Amino acid sequence: MEYRGLDTGRYHRVLGWVTFVMLLAALYFVFLYAPLEKVMREVQKIFYFHVASAWNAFFAFFIVFVSSIIYLKTRDRRWDTVAAISAEIGVLFTTLVLITGPIWARKAWGIWWNWEPRLTTTLILWFLYLAYLLIRSSGMEGEKKHLLAAVFGIIAFIDVPIVFFAIRWWGAINHPEVVKGSGGGLHPKMLHALIVSVLAFTFLYFYLLQKGLAIERCRQRIQEIKKVLREKFD
Repeated sequence: MEYRGLDTGRYHRVLGWVTFVMLLAALYFVFLYAPLEKVMREVQKIFYFHVASAWNAFFAFFIVFVSSIIYLKTRDRRWDTVAAISAEIGVLFTTLVLITGPIWARKAWGIWWNWEPRLTTTLILWFLYLAYLLIRSSGMEGEKKHLLAAVFGIIAFIDVPIVFFAIRWWGAINHPEVVKGSGGGLHPKMLHALIVSVLAFTFLYFYLLQKGLAIERCRQRIQEIKKVLREKFD
């Protein structure tokens, strides 16, 4: 199983440098370019990383959804691997959302957590993809595990639009609606910083995905070498 074109050294180095520059740019836009919010002051800076993590968690789970469908249709294990790595990255970003959210909420609302719709559905999303990863790491043998993971990856994605539309469907107790027709009420410089942060985290997603594919290829090569050695010395 090969992943040519995605994990070669040249692409990996270029993507790594671009990601590094984008993250530096995001830090500049967040801490030096965007103005301080009047009420929350420096704590509001968490907002840029919180939203960027949330958007890229959604994107990562979308890739799981699409890759799972393609795997069920083609039985090509490369798509199963892409889904697995993307799910791990999505869980990482969702964890960042669940860590930064309460810190922001404590300053903005005076509480660490409440069970409002978007927070609750985001927590459910985190548990769903933890369950997905548990399925993948289970001792289940053969094709059955990959098929079950693909079906679960498709079903779990249902919660993503629910998280996004939770505020519109059930109303927000405290949670602000960042993306809406009026532009979300952000100062233009804040909006620029948010866009750069989302782009930087998107590059980070692709870098981590490429890194995961490279590690998977190394793992497969090691298994092939071990198999050859066993056949030679047994």
